[in-house]
Amino acid sequence: MEKSKQFYKKGIRFACQGSGKCCVTRGKYAYVYLSLNDRKRLAAHLGIAPRMFTVRYTQKTDGLYHLKDPEKSCPFFEDNRCAVYEARPRQCRTWPFWPENMAQEVWEREVASYCPGVGKGRLYSEDEIETILEKSGSV
Repeated sequence: MEKSKQFYKKGIRFACQGSGKCCVTRGKYAYVYLSLNDRKRLAAHLGIAPRMFTVRYTQKTDGLYHLKDPEKSCPFFEDNRCAVYEARPRQCRTWPFWPENMAQEVWEREVASYCPGVGKGRLYSEDEIETILEKSGSV
């Protein structure tokens, strides 16, 4: 078994607490990457054409689309809430179970110390975590 998987072999408790901390830029956590499906879903939610959404809300860096203004909070973070929660991007849907977070040291230093939902709520099994990790893969 990979060493990075050992710490979540028995599962991890997580439940979003609605703190909004994950919606605000913090160090290396600055970009919200968007797949074509993300852009289409968000555009439909906002009632605009996907092309208009892409022009208005995104920019492209190194061939990948992401929300504009990564130095600030998410443009859809309003009144300490996600204004597009039902249509939020895959990256947001899979937080905190991102591949780069799943080493114990990173989890403890970068995630558990920052996100109030870690250690609360239901227990995600190793299999569930692996499935989420697969979904969070490439944009």
